[in-house]
Amino acid sequence: MILYPAIDLKDGNCVRLLRGDMEAATVFGTDPAAQARAFQDAGAEWLHLVDLNGAFAGKPVNAAAVEAILAATSIPTQLGGGIRDMATIEAWLDRGLTRVILGTVAVEDPDLVHQAAAAFPGRIAVGIDARAGRVATRGWATETDIDATDLARRFQDAGVAAIIYTDIDRDGAMGGPNIAATEALARAVTIPVIASGGVSSLADLTALAQTGVIAGAISGRALYDGAIDLKQALQSLA
Repeated sequence: MILYPAIDLKDGNCVRLLRGDMEAATVFGTDPAAQARAFQDAGAEWLHLVDLNGAFAGKPVNAAAVEAILAATSIPTQLGGGIRDMATIEAWLDRGLTRVILGTVAVEDPDLVHQAAAAFPGRIAVGIDARAGRVATRGWATETDIDATDLARRFQDAGVAAIIYTDIDRDGAMGGPNIAATEALARAVTIPVIASGGVSSLADLTALAQTGVIAGAISGRALYDGAIDLKQALQSLA
């Protein structure tokens, strides 16, 4: 199972939100590129980036910070937040991102996901963010009646590289991930599923790995707070 250190970008800074609330942002650093280098130096195999402002604006906002991270590191990097058309997808992949994450458009324009996955094999992920199993979009501000597993199944044969499943109520709360829901989703599709939201200890990572079906886990606040030691966690997962 791959551990993805998360860098959430708001106004050019590294932050963590509590349950997706932009007003409940904790700033953990003002130099995202330095943070990315630190994660790489600790042995991280991947980076997970989120343009939080972009998720609300519907277009890239923290591009300068993302580009600085890409210039400062050499490991694969994925980015979500405000990526809602083919031109933006192409632009980000051309700039050196390994993968882009499509969340809102997976609900609002699923054909775009299929087109992008066909055009860029292995480089498109779908972000599914849910409260009580129901998908939320547009920076988690818009609630839908769509079941998370039903949405995942719509992309079963699209050729997407991964599904990133976030339990919004767990995100940033340091209360542990929703292992049961994530495992159930992973067993419902053949697409690799990455767990996000609430991953706050080595025990959480071990429990996710022991399901045998979860391909990765994203952690942010726990790494910044020191609740998870990245080097130790990577060694443990290896």
